[in-house]
Amino acid sequence: MSSARSAEDSPLDRIGPALSRLRRRIPASSRDLSRNLVLNVITDAPGEMTVGGLAAEMGVAQPVASRTVTACIADGLLRRAASQVDGRRTVLELTERGAAERDRFAAEQREAFEDITAAWSAEDRAQFARLLVRYTTDADTWSHRRTPGER
Repeated sequence: MSSARSAEDSPLDRIGPALSRLRRRIPASSRDLSRNLVLNVITDAPGEMTVGGLAAEMGVAQPVASRTVTACIADGLLRRAASQVDGRRTVLELTERGAAERDRFAAEQREAFEDITAAWSAEDRAQFARLLVRYTTDADTWSHRRTPGER
């Protein structure tokens, strides 16, 4: 690290730890966090999603993703279906209950965001939300450009 950093670099150096703290502060059980992640990954997928694809997107081993999927199926949130592209493959789909659960998680997260930022101006809230969404979109693009060995 160079000692010639400007004062503006200090907040940039704190992004990683801040994102880590934010993740730990989400008011949900670890089970809810896993289910929310699975439901969002499947919903956001540009095409069909398999257990292997889910594992890659989540950055976990396939058995971990498989156990999470099995639990989501048991809870009625997901179903397995034949691929419309290749009938030999099995893909994952949200059930109506899964979509409702994803919407519930999103509403809880919005409520938490509004509570956390209650003292912020409406302009600051909107700007932060836009930039956070932009950041995650760009992070997805960045992640998919990387080679599989680097992910």
